[in-house]
Amino acid sequence: MSEYTPTIGLEIHAELRTKTKMFCNSKNDTNETKPNTNICPICMGYPGTLPTINKEAVRHVLRLGVAVGGKIADYSEFDRKNYFYPDIPKGYQISQYKFPLVSGGSLAGVELTRVHLEEDTAKSSHEGNEDSLVDFNRAGVPLMELVTEPVIHDAETAGKFAREFKLILQYLGASEANMEKGEMRVEANISVGLDGKMGTKVEVKNLNSFRAMEKAIKYEVERHKGLLERGEKIIQETRGWDENKEETFSQRVKEDSHDYRYFPEPDLPKLFISEIPEFNIETLKVSLPELPNNKRLRYKKEFEIKDSDIEIYIQDLNKGAFFEAVIALLGDNKLANLASNYIITDLSNLVAKPENFAKLIKMIDGGELSSRGAKDTLKIMMEKDGDPKVIAEENNLIQSSDTGTLDELAKKIIAENPTAVEEFKKGKQASLQFLVGQGMKASKGSANPEMLKTSLLSALS
Repeated sequence: MSEYTPTIGLEIHAELRTKTKMFCNSKNDTNETKPNTNICPICMGYPGTLPTINKEAVRHVLRLGVAVGGKIADYSEFDRKNYFYPDIPKGYQISQYKFPLVSGGSLAGVELTRVHLEEDTAKSSHEGNEDSLVDFNRAGVPLMELVTEPVIHDAETAGKFAREFKLILQYLGASEANMEKGEMRVEANISVGLDGKMGTKVEVKNLNSFRAMEKAIKYEVERHKGLLERGEKIIQETRGWDENKEETFSQRVKEDSHDYRYFPEPDLPKLFISEIPEFNIETLKVSLPELPNNKRLRYKKEFEIKDSDIEIYIQDLNKGAFFEAVIALLGDNKLANLASNYIITDLSNLVAKPENFAKLIKMIDGGELSSRGAKDTLKIMMEKDGDPKVIAEENNLIQSSDTGTLDELAKKIIAENPTAVEEFKKGKQASLQFLVGQGMKASKGSANPEMLKTSLLSALS
């Protein structure tokens, strides 16, 4: 019996973090709310204007290329992609076709085809059934496009790849990649064939979340299978995603590259990358930060903490930096798990300074604070910070290890709980834990539980 084989390739656009737009000096500001503010004759496509290449945008793409192990082009050029639409003021988009800046590479186990640079389009909005408005603030913003090889076969792998791509953009400082703001947009090319063969490709555009992308892929795979089982033809087309209905819908017949009539952009110079000193491969490599997967491997090797904790630190750069600062102050990687447990479970903000948090971990490790006392101390530290020892002493949270005090507490607990004492003497071990609990409650968590248990056993014998 024949088996269906889904094949998926992704195209991901990300707006780059630069001061100005791709080919002009207009401000690149995704937070601008007033329409048509950051515009000029160049990004509005006025006749007679000349574009100029944004060097920082090129650098962002080249650094990404080095990070993913891609081949950096020695020669590159920009092209005109011709099509008419209201959000393209010039009637064409400046993009790259035959000579992208980066070819090949891989990320999260997925092979890449290319990474190239282009300009973003304006933003259209539609009011009612009659009026459409265009905001040109986004027109001309530097836009990186990454294209994967068609080597993905399920929605989960696609989701993992897209999330990792967002992370690497953030680590490189190339883009915030905020999908809610449209700074990162995903398109999925999906086909379903028989026995490992490729089927007819359908593109689903403008997926605004990883969750939507995964759902759209799963929906399309099942739609294709249904059509094939009924003997119907799959049309090569572009489809959209309806979030409310959780289904795709047809938008237009898919264009081929020849439909855009690409030709080299005559108003921009050709790029010979090796002739630009700051784009030297070694210079670019040195400029890279520690990348997400390298950090995962280091955390696992050096700190031996849980994978789930590591992933939180990878995703939250501030929390990861806090964790590393604490471990450096502790000077002992053996305390990494203890520190991480409290950071992940109990630290809801980073008001507490790393040095004070490190002191807290040392107090816990040294037996000065019980688990309950540590949580109460940390709660106060998150409100106003401060020395944990001072806070614990002021709030009577220091764990008592004084034998005489604990012996007296044990006698008091035994006297107040005769039923539990009798049950323990008859062999019910759970009653001892009950007595320890009563002692911890009476001491407001300040008693050392193990020493209190010893005092109780001594008094009960």
